[in-house]
Amino acid sequence: MQTAENLVRKQYLIAPQQVEKLQLIAKKQKVSAAEVVRMAIDAFNPDAPAEMNEDELFDLVSARVKEAISETQATRKRLNETLAALGEK
Repeated sequence: MQTAENLVRKQYLIAPQQVEKLQLIAKKQKVSAAEVVRMAIDAFNPDAPAEMNEDELFDLVSARVKEAISETQATRKRLNETLAALGEK
């Protein structure tokens, strides 16, 4: 996961059905909608053959989601450690 200092705010128009789908994915993955968008962008490879089979695509998306979950867990751990240290002071 990137820190806020490394992110750029952009505004894009998407259809209401896409908003619903984005929110559903975010809720299921327990990440923000913005994180889902970042993962989707990272997973997209315009040079990949258009005929990528479903298993390959699933493996790619699965790897990206696992990576995001791992990064989120590491961030939560650091946050909890920081909060615990602040609580001791």
